[in-house]
Amino acid sequence: MEQRSGLRERKKNAMWGRLKSTALQMFEERGYENVSVAEIAAAAEVSKATVFNYFPAKEDLVIGGMKHHIEDPARVVRERARGKTPHAALRDRYLHLLEHRAPQTGLSDKPLFLQVQRLISVTPALMVSAMDYRRRSGALLADVLMEEGHPKLTSRLVSSQLLHTQYVLVEANVHLILEGRPIYEVASMAFSAAEHAFGLLENGIGDVMRRDTEPPASDAAFTRDGCAVGYEPGRAEAEAVLERFAAETGDEVVRALSDPGRA
Repeated sequence: MEQRSGLRERKKNAMWGRLKSTALQMFEERGYENVSVAEIAAAAEVSKATVFNYFPAKEDLVIGGMKHHIEDPARVVRERARGKTPHAALRDRYLHLLEHRAPQTGLSDKPLFLQVQRLISVTPALMVSAMDYRRRSGALLADVLMEEGHPKLTSRLVSSQLLHTQYVLVEANVHLILEGRPIYEVASMAFSAAEHAFGLLENGIGDVMRRDTEPPASDAAFTRDGCAVGYEPGRAEAEAVLERFAAETGDEVVRALSDPGRA
């Protein structure tokens, strides 16, 4: 039974890898939005149902691994030792992951990882999904802090600052790797960046970047409230919609409404 089970697992892993590599290659060549699951199935010589058995949604072919880490921050904080802060728990966990060059730190130069990162960087739909995973992760961490008796606002603020700091660090690592920097070089920079970032959280940013010079003149293109001079809320959006309808239809009424000379 153990041998059969092992063989079955190897076959499943092989199929998983085959589907993912096929999909990533097609997405890179043609764009994520321009490839259907049916086309991926055909290229891999399997049924569409088989693809969905391994990847419940199309985006899972690229960023499905993120789902497995949504609960990580909440779990690490929930299980931290007595006397340890959430900040220290997540800092130590992040540094530990850096040491092992875990993909979730962005410190990886494996081809599959790089393919995924390149696709995310050029695909708005994937970027939105990745942001939603992060939002859910932050909500779970805030829930843990509230369960410990901390106020809701404080819990949400702490969760947001801790996780966003980590996300900025990860994105910096990914950016450097995609630039082609050697991973040993990026690793050295990553540890220094992490110590600096978590140090700012621990010690506060009260006097950091205090201005020592006179500020520049105010931008005349904006009002004191921060609105662009001459901006009329909704006008630009409405004009864009009218232009699109005028271009796509033969409706003379719509064309007349979108005529700039119409008083």
